[in-house]
Amino acid sequence: MAKDREFLNRRLHSLLGIIPVGVFVTQHLVVNHFATKGAESFNNAANFMANLPFRYLLEVFIIFLPLLYHAVYGLYIAYTAKNNASRYGFFRNWMFLLQRVTGVITLIFVVWHVWETRLAAQFGAEVNFDMMANILSSPVMLVFYIVGVLSAVFHLANGLWSFFVSWGLTITPRSQQISTYVTMGIFVLLSIVALRAIFAFLDPQLATM
Repeated sequence: MAKDREFLNRRLHSLLGIIPVGVFVTQHLVVNHFATKGAESFNNAANFMANLPFRYLLEVFIIFLPLLYHAVYGLYIAYTAKNNASRYGFFRNWMFLLQRVTGVITLIFVVWHVWETRLAAQFGAEVNFDMMANILSSPVMLVFYIVGVLSAVFHLANGLWSFFVSWGLTITPRSQQISTYVTMGIFVLLSIVALRAIFAFLDPQLATM
């Protein structure tokens, strides 16, 4: 019974990490990328998302609750995890370790980011281009955001590899190797999107470099 429960919990953890949490992360990066087109473009995109119908219900049931479950159970997995060197080899064992490390970093970053933006908005602050530009003007916060965002992107991309394995979509070594190339390609692509957005808040010209 306990093994069945753990199996279902891990399946649910894996699924929620991709749908809806992974989809939300990707969408959030796309919205942020509008900053590369200027303050007005970003503000329009952010305002569109902020004015979606049933926004608070969507945030609670599609974002925050799935994210909370994924984070809490992910911490349990990270605490109890054992490396899989004998099963997956040197490279995949390191990816296994990095998945746990980036998960913890991502959780810290997300909590801080929500505190700094969404909760600030509840006290009257306006979440817009100028807010992000002001936050990222600090060298410490700039480094923190770069590390946090890249950790989130890696955690998503490598988690997608694990999702394919867990759900029986990539069984053979060949399919898992191809999946590695695909998911690391996704990591590179989303990293470029994320970094261009971050630097666009500092200077739109930097995003084109």
